[in-house]
Formats: sequence, C-alpha cells, structure tokens
Amino acid sequence: MRLDRQIAVVTGATSGIGREAAVALAGAGAKVAVNHLASEKDAAEAVVAEISKAGGTAAAFAADVGKEDEVVKMFASVIKSYGTVHILVNNAGIQMDAAFTDMTLAQWQRVLDVNLTGQFLCAREAIREFLRRGMQPDISRALGKIICMSSVHQRIPWAHHANYAASKGGVTLLMQTLAQEFSSRRIRVNSIAPGAIRTHINRAAWETPQALEELEKLIPYGRIGETTDVAEAILWLVSDHSDYVQGSTLYVDGGMMLYPGFKDNG
Repeated sequence: MRLDRQIAVVTGATSGIGREAAVALAGAGAKVAVNHLASEKDAAEAVVAEISKAGGTAAAFAADVGKEDEVVKMFASVIKSYGTVHILVNNAGIQMDAAFTDMTLAQWQRVLDVNLTGQFLCAREAIREFLRRGMQPDISRALGKIICMSSVHQRIPWAHHANYAASKGGVTLLMQTLAQEFSSRRIRVNSIAPGAIRTHINRAAWETPQALEELEKLIPYGRIGETTDVAEAILWLVSDHSDYVQGSTLYVDGGMMLYPGFKDNG
C-alpha cells in the first residue's frame, strides 16, 4: 500500500489517532502535512522529527480547523510547500461533555465547530485543490481521497455527549453527500468510525484496571483498540487497493456495533 509522491494532510495530528496516521502515511511514502493548533507547536514538531528520523518527509502547519481563515491559509501553505494535496485525513476532534440540561451553548458550538464544520472546511479546500490539479494516473487511480474520522457514536446514542454524538451523525451524511456529489470526478470520500481506542480523549475509560474491565464488556473482541488499528485502516482506504470503495463507513470497533448486550439471547 505504497503512497509514494502523494501529499497527505492530517488534521489533529499531534496525538492519538492523528499522530499514528501521520507516521503511518509517511512510512508508506507520502509527504505529510502535520496539522496542529498554535498551542501545540512543540508536539507537532515532535511528530515531524519522528517521521524524519524514520526517513520520511513531514512539516508542521498550524490551523484551528473550526476557523475558515486558518484552514484556507493552511491549505495554501501546504500547496506552496508541496505543490498539491492528494489525501486528506479529517481527524481533528474534541469532546466537551455535559449532561444535556447543563450543556452550554459554547460547549455545543465548539464541538460542532471542530468536529463537523472543521471537516466541511478542510474537505472543501482539499476538493478545490483536487479539481484544480487534475488526474495524475501515474500517482493514484483517484483524483483525491478523503477520510472523515467519525465514531461508533454516529449510530450509538450517548447520554451526556449530545454535542459529540450530533457532530458525528453529521459527519456521516457530510461524507456520503460528498461521495455522491464527487464520485463522477473520481474523488473518493469514506469514513472510519472507531470504537474505544486507547487515546488521551478517553483516558478515564481505560487507565485503571476496573475501568478497562467495564469498557471491555462493550467490546465483543475482548480488547481495547489501539491507534495502530485505525492507522492501518486509513492506509488501506487511501490506497489504490480500495479504489472501488466509495461513500462507506469502516467500523474499527472490535464489534462494539454488534449490540453485545444481546449476545446471550438478550
């Protein structure tokens, strides 16, 4: 699943799934734009250094994906540095949890801004660049590839997380609509929906043996997911090996969507 001569933008690439995706894409030969918030410059440079040490190519690009001017500027900088973009991993996401009656408008809006509007803004700039550049059949069979990072909570309701669940539900139809609209232009748009993955965003759910035991009751496969599980799925979905996969969600969840509460006949 080589990605030589391809340019990949990974949003939210300083930790967790984003970091693992950036390292994996670079390992497959892509040049990687490591997106980060301005406050995360040191963390982004650490990812770039890790990629460079392994023989890959990467650079850090600051942008808050929920802000249009910053996204437009970031894509312009990536294109100026690398010439174009072939792959977008729309990964940046946050949680701001609260009981629904206690949730503030600011909490609601910020999660929607990053998790949904951020994916819209980045996808828009990526698709504009795909269309401007045109096909490069010696590099990829597709004009461009977009991975929208979703969640099992695009389908599973999640009390005390109304903003997060709503944002991921929106990602699903955004992805499918883009796939429908741009299929004829050979732009592939798909989603990955992780289940419980060992990242900082859900540390409380796995950092103690007791918490991990409770979490694993929801996972038929019997273990928590690792960031490498998601990164390897990303590699396949952006490679020519998945060229006929369009508008699909790949659940990387150890079977969490299989309603494990019913495994003993309910």
